[in-house]
Amino acid sequence: MSRLRRIVLVRHGETEGESSTRFHGAGDVALSAEGEAQMRAVAASFGPTRFDRVIASPLQRSWRAAQIAGHTDAVRVEADFREIDFGRWEGLTKQEIEASDPVLYEDWQNKTAGFEFPNGEPRGDFRARVEAGLDRLLDSGAGTALVVVHKGVVRTIAEKLLGAPLEEGTPDLAGQVELYKESDGWKLGRVGSNPAAVDSTPSLQVEAPAA
Repeated sequence: MSRLRRIVLVRHGETEGESSTRFHGAGDVALSAEGEAQMRAVAASFGPTRFDRVIASPLQRSWRAAQIAGHTDAVRVEADFREIDFGRWEGLTKQEIEASDPVLYEDWQNKTAGFEFPNGEPRGDFRARVEAGLDRLLDSGAGTALVVVHKGVVRTIAEKLLGAPLEEGTPDLAGQVELYKESDGWKLGRVGSNPAAVDSTPSLQVEAPAA
């Protein structure tokens, strides 16, 4: 039986690739100075709380954000927590997508059955691999976990455990979704938007995750 009782899911902060306006999935864009400040604010919001596991994807915007938010270099990289590959929409804004692919854009916005990102990762494959990573987390022996990843990954994990969808658009950059387990299953706790930046910088040695 899993010992996990609390998961805090955090979306990474702003990036050099302008993740606030551009769709970066497989693209490995770095956190910007603004994004690092957002992660310091997330870290400050936890106060003295520490987690049994701090987990990130292999993408640098995720593992760097996890180092800062978790006050640790001991970040565990979960390969299956990568964001979905948006295919030929990688790096584009919504306006650029609409201009270049108007028919597919309408299918996407209307949630048309069978929609897939053009030349991207099938959404069913994405969900399956994220859920496989979640299974490993549940079996890890940890009681608490901080998972600093990507919007699609946060939503997939939360919706799998809750058995219900999150509010549309949740979470924003640097936003948090807290889940806790009771006897009758997982519950949604606090949901927070991106916090204000703070000045305190944790002392961290930046290292890339092992391949």
